[in-house]
Amino acid sequence: MAALNPAAGLGRGGLAGVAGAAAGALAQFLLVAVVTRAFSAEHAGAFFGATALALMVAGVAKLDAGNGLVYAIARAQPSGYQGTSGYVRAALAPCALVAVAAAWALHPWLGPLAPAVPVIALGDVLLAATRGFGALRPTVVLDGLLVPAFQLGLVCVAASVGAPAWLAPAWALPYLPLLVLAAADLRRRVPPGPCLPGAWGALWRYTAPRSAAGAVQAVFQRLDIVVVGALGGPAQAAAYTAATRFKVVGQLANQGLAQALQARLVRALAAGELALARELYQTATLWLVLLTWPVWLGYAALAPWLLRLFGPAYGGATPIALVLSATMMLATACGMVDVVLTAAGHTTASLLNLLAAVTCTLALDLVLIPGHGALGAALGWSAGVVVKNLLPLWQLHRRYGLRPFGRHTLTALARPTTA
Repeated sequence: MAALNPAAGLGRGGLAGVAGAAAGALAQFLLVAVVTRAFSAEHAGAFFGATALALMVAGVAKLDAGNGLVYAIARAQPSGYQGTSGYVRAALAPCALVAVAAAWALHPWLGPLAPAVPVIALGDVLLAATRGFGALRPTVVLDGLLVPAFQLGLVCVAASVGAPAWLAPAWALPYLPLLVLAAADLRRRVPPGPCLPGAWGALWRYTAPRSAAGAVQAVFQRLDIVVVGALGGPAQAAAYTAATRFKVVGQLANQGLAQALQARLVRALAAGELALARELYQTATLWLVLLTWPVWLGYAALAPWLLRLFGPAYGGATPIALVLSATMMLATACGMVDVVLTAAGHTTASLLNLLAAVTCTLALDLVLIPGHGALGAALGWSAGVVVKNLLPLWQLHRRYGLRPFGRHTLTALARPTTA
C-alpha cells in the first residue's frame, strides 16, 4: 500500500524491531529461568553479576560510536552515502582500542568474559552503522534473534551437564558470529570511494559528548545488578535479576522502535521539519504504550506466580516486580525522549540528564541496599529512571514544544503507517 502520511514506514519498521526485541526478551527470560533452576542462587548471582559487568564495560567501550554513525550516515543520504567508509573507520579504531584496554585491565573481575568485551562492543557499532543506511533487518536478525537463541541453547547445554564454569563461555560465544556477519553486511552497503576529508573530526565532534553519555547510559542499565551483588551478595543479585528480568521487555521494545525511528528523526530535525518530528515522536509513543502497558499490568497481576518459574525461593520478590511495573509504565508514557533529544543534537544535555539519573540511583542504592537488599536496588533504579525520563521530557517541551501525546496520537491509529 502506498504511504499515506509522513510517518509511513514507521509501523512496519517499528513492528519489526519490536518483534525482534520480543523474541530476544523471551530468550533472555528463559535463559534466566534455566540458570536459576539449574544452579544455586550463589552460582546464578555470580553469573548474572559477571555478565552485567561485561555488558557494562562493553557499553562504555563502544563510546556511543554507533549512534554517531547513525547520525553521520543518515545525513549523508542526499550524496548517495559517499565517503561513509571514513566515518566507519573513524568509529571503529578508538572503540577497538578502548575495548581491548578495558578487557585487559578488568580481566581479574571479568575472567573468561574479558575477551568478549571487544567483540560485543565492535559488533554493536557495526550493527548501528547498518541502521544509518535505513536497514533494520541485520539488527533484528542478528541481535534480536541469533544471539539470544544461541545463548539460550548453549546455556541449556551447560545446565544439562551441571557445569557452572561453562555458563560464561556459553553466553559469550554467540557474539562472535554477530560481529562477523554484521561486518559482512556493512561492507556490502558502504559505497566504494575515498574517505571524505575531516570525517574523523566531523564524527567525533558530534559523538564525543554523546560518548560520555553512552558510557553513563551503559553504567545506568547494568549498575543495579553489580551493586546489589557487591552490597547484598550473589543470592540477592540472583533474586533481583529474576524479578527485574521483565524490564528488558520495555527496554528492547523501546530500542526496537528507536532503531526504526532514529535515522528519520535525524533527517527531519536537520531539515527543520518540526511537524514531522512531532508526528514521529507521538506515533512512536502511542505504539510503545500499546505494546508494553499490557505487559506491565499483566506482570504486576501475575508476579507471584511468574516469579516461581525461576524457583520456589524467588516468589518473595513480588514487591520488586510491582516497583518495576509502575516505573516502566511511567517511562514508556514519556516516549523515546532521549532519542529525540540527541537526534536534535543536544548531546551535552543528554549527558547531564544521565549523570543526574546515575547519581540518584547510586545514592539511593548505597542507602537502601544494605537494609532492604534487592528491593532497595529496585527503588534506587526506579528513581533514576524517573529522573532520566522527566528531565528530557521537560527540555523537549521547553525548546521545541514537543510532547509525547497530542493531535497525532489518535490519527496514528486511524491512518496506515506502512508503505
